[in-house]
Amino acid sequence: MTKLSKYQPGQFSWIDLMSPDAAAAKSFYQALFGWGATDNPTDQGGVYTQFTCEGQMVAGLGQMGEEMKSARVPATWNSYVSVQDVEACAARAAELGGSVVMPPMQVMDAGKMAIISDPTGAALSLWQAGQHVGAGLVNEPTSLCWNELATNDTERAAAFYRELFSWSLSDADGSGYLMIENQGQMNGGIRALGDEQANLPPHWMAYVAVEDCDACCTQATGLGAQLIVPPMDIPPGRFAVIADPQGAVLTVMKLSQSD
Repeated sequence: MTKLSKYQPGQFSWIDLMSPDAAAAKSFYQALFGWGATDNPTDQGGVYTQFTCEGQMVAGLGQMGEEMKSARVPATWNSYVSVQDVEACAARAAELGGSVVMPPMQVMDAGKMAIISDPTGAALSLWQAGQHVGAGLVNEPTSLCWNELATNDTERAAAFYRELFSWSLSDADGSGYLMIENQGQMNGGIRALGDEQANLPPHWMAYVAVEDCDACCTQATGLGAQLIVPPMDIPPGRFAVIADPQGAVLTVMKLSQSD
């Protein structure tokens, strides 16, 4: 079991969902993954739900505000990268041709966060840990196992992230898929948006490990989800893409082996 209590700078450390109907989303993911859930009051008057597996925090959930709902902001799973200094990292992202979508802000005693957009338009969250370091369990069923950028300009995106996080990126098998390494550890991937995805904007995708990909998809659709990509085999396992009943897209994967 891969339990973590510390993340290195540049390492993906957390995912959370911003939903227009947090109560419905909470019920869906508890039924789908068997997650426990704890609602924590925020300093803005709402609650932030922390999902748990095996007693460890694995993901979060927040209620979308009325302004965002009125603007038809889609339900979204957000990927977070751990950083030492969120202000400095956000400023550097802007210098490198990205943009700061949400300026650095203090999240009570949990830590500091910001949201940036890379030069190709994909949004990514930055996290400077306080009391909350990130997910306590990864690479195990119903926990985070991968983060992947899909973009229409892999070279531009790769150059940006190399400079911002000191990531090493390589096309090891010549397929065009860039593997991300952070301080010698595998840390996600970057792929090109295919012709069939030309209508999709660049985006980061979170992957959650599951025991059985096909069974998970059957259960998800039974709970009201939409199957975007049906189960298929691809190293290192079997994966599928689903959209929950509020439209948030997530990849589920049965890993061939856990790292």
